[in-house]
Amino acid sequence: MYGMIRILIADDHSLFRQGLRSLLEAEGDLRVIGEAASGREALRAALETKPDIILMDIQMPGLDGVEAAKEIIKESPEAKVIMLTMYRQDAYVFEAVKAGARGYLLKDTDAGVLVDAVRRVNQGEVLLDAELAEQIIHDFRAKRDVLPRAHHADLTEREVQILRLLAQGATNQEIADGLGISEKTVRNRLSEIFSKLHLNNRTQAALYAIREGLADIEE
Repeated sequence: MYGMIRILIADDHSLFRQGLRSLLEAEGDLRVIGEAASGREALRAALETKPDIILMDIQMPGLDGVEAAKEIIKESPEAKVIMLTMYRQDAYVFEAVKAGARGYLLKDTDAGVLVDAVRRVNQGEVLLDAELAEQIIHDFRAKRDVLPRAHHADLTEREVQILRLLAQGATNQEIADGLGISEKTVRNRLSEIFSKLHLNNRTQAALYAIREGLADIEE
């Protein structure tokens, strides 16, 4: 148990929000601290309440979920956003990747999978729904504008190790424990990796590592 996880739900369907709240609050370590019915409401609530996890519907009226996520992450780079979508082949997912969302799940995902995803993303993992992941990885490899083309030859051996572990879903503390270094050193090395590869966040770094063959989606 890692303490109470504070969650913001953003979706324009009230029944879905109510159902999700009931599901999450049945767990002893999860608490819904707010709801939003639009992207603008989500942006305002996220910046005001600083939730641990934001469950964000991709398609909402006005400011959509992707644009809201971009604004939230711009203002608060450590924000952990999990995007929710109805469709396996959702063009907006690529925009969410570039925005820096930490996870992507289908709305019909099993309850246990969603709850587990919330806990894992809260611990720092980058999480993709298994069925979405295969399509995303296949498609972004063909889209040269999704990620920069900087080569990992610019990285040191230790930086490659850190990048590989990040792509496999390890948190900063797990990377530190696995490599016998401090968590602060991991944070500093990640900043250097992002700078060298012209990446903005952990999600892009994880996908970059998969594209370059440094990690495999099955791992």
